[in-house]
Amino acid sequence: MKGETSSSKSNLPSLQVEQSLWERGFWRVAGVDEAGRGALAGPVVAAAVLITPDSRTAPIWSSVRDSKLLSPGRRIQLADEIRRMAVAWAVCEVDAATIDAIGIAAATRRAMQEAVAALSPAAEYLLIDWVRLPHIGLPQQAQAGADRIMASVAAASILAKVHRDQVMQEYDRRYPAYRFAVHKGYGVAVHRTAIERFGPCPIHRRTFAPIARRATLFDTDEDARFA
Repeated sequence: MKGETSSSKSNLPSLQVEQSLWERGFWRVAGVDEAGRGALAGPVVAAAVLITPDSRTAPIWSSVRDSKLLSPGRRIQLADEIRRMAVAWAVCEVDAATIDAIGIAAATRRAMQEAVAALSPAAEYLLIDWVRLPHIGLPQQAQAGADRIMASVAAASILAKVHRDQVMQEYDRRYPAYRFAVHKGYGVAVHRTAIERFGPCPIHRRTFAPIARRATLFDTDEDARFA
């Protein structure tokens, strides 16, 4: 990136951790991350991106960043390149109804586990942003802020964010009063105001505040209300 100093470059995601795992014999390393965990509406989405030593020289891995630090347009550009250059990648989502049924922590793990399971070839080692997957049967390293350290996790964060943004843009066309294309379901002021004015719609997470406080406003057939 133009204007970056050598010290700032050293703080960008790299393949250093992945390289150490390759040297230990873990050839297929996958980064895993999620998008939408803290939103009030829509799914939680997880992505997994598999990189091997054979794919490490692709320029894309020096360009990835934590998705939250990138513009929407740049995320889309990088996502296209990640999908081309990764050995394998997968994106999975868990909807709002399931989040309400099992809780956001379990829903996040489910989305991540499904993304990892969808990889072909399969991963041998996982690098994950924050969340551990104890039932998946693979060696793994979970670290807070991994998407700012490990290129594979940063790549996964981009795929998850781009996919979820596209999902929320589709929901915006179905439920335009909530302006999901603007805030992607997060609890910003314009979204909270819409909830207060119109009540929740079918993709709101009913166990999340402030939606939970509006439970008495639910219609018996919400899909009909928003048809």
